[in-house]
Amino acid sequence: MAWEYSQKTQQLFMDAVHGKPGTHLGEIENPDGLGEHGSIACGDALKFTFRVERHKTDATKDVIVEARYLTFGCTSAIAASEALCCIIEDRKLTPIEALGIKNQDIVDFLGGLPEQKIHCSVMGAEALEAAVFNWAQRRGVNLNALGIDIHNEEQEEGRLVCKCFTLTEPYIKRKIKELNLRSISDITGAIKAGGACMACHHAPGGLQDILDEVWGAEGKSTAQSLPVLPLITNIGSLRKQEAGQAGSDSVVASSSTLSPFQFAKKIEKLLDDYLRPMVQKDGGDLELIDIKDTTVYIELRGACVGCAGAGQTLKFLVERTLKEKIDERIRVIQV
Repeated sequence: MAWEYSQKTQQLFMDAVHGKPGTHLGEIENPDGLGEHGSIACGDALKFTFRVERHKTDATKDVIVEARYLTFGCTSAIAASEALCCIIEDRKLTPIEALGIKNQDIVDFLGGLPEQKIHCSVMGAEALEAAVFNWAQRRGVNLNALGIDIHNEEQEEGRLVCKCFTLTEPYIKRKIKELNLRSISDITGAIKAGGACMACHHAPGGLQDILDEVWGAEGKSTAQSLPVLPLITNIGSLRKQEAGQAGSDSVVASSSTLSPFQFAKKIEKLLDDYLRPMVQKDGGDLELIDIKDTTVYIELRGACVGCAGAGQTLKFLVERTLKEKIDERIRVIQV
């Protein structure tokens, strides 16, 4: 499925995967704050680190001077992470002030995100929050005493509601309230809960019951809503789980009706119309060498040859784009 991204989202993504000066893809060694959110197994994970300029007498006045991230997510996950780092560094925020950044701030910075990709901005805000909590522990700052909720109820093992994405009841309840989520489809779009097998939608104690509990009679108005379809990016992992092959590299049956010829033509068109022009802007180029099943063999040309960021270009630009726009099973191999 193709997503309509803003020009700013596309530019931030391109700059990041090419490692342009001023971008933030990477990791800070010995950071002052470290936070993680998401799961590699479900397709999105973010590791956020930051370094502060320490105040001599008051740790609450430390200022974040450098922020970095590592993400296994898609175009919007990388762009949202870039946006988060830009907001923090440009505003010269303290860690406590950074807690005021909400996912909507990230979405606004990007000029909007597709509804199905809002969870990427939530992921960044959650990783930031975890990093600030980590900083507070290292610096001996009592956030509770400052009136900051550190979600103690979530530190304990809560009841698992969405097994596909390992999301607990306390976390889901908090995000429903924070993001004003009013339906199951709202929840899935924002935090991915219920976006795979859908078993938690109307199960006892599931998403609809939690909505009813949070919003009372008002929430019950969504009880008759139809279940949303699984997110396309999770279909492959879901089928692998059902087949007992979660760790296998074997090709999973696709719902696509494309013939091998049609599949190849779509890849060629996306490369020629979208990906090659992007790479050519920086003096590089790509050539499609072969396609075997869902494995795409590509040769780098021009400035891409010997470039330190060539691997990132193939992984985060070429492979991710082909996965998003054509088939999530695609794997790109450099030849």
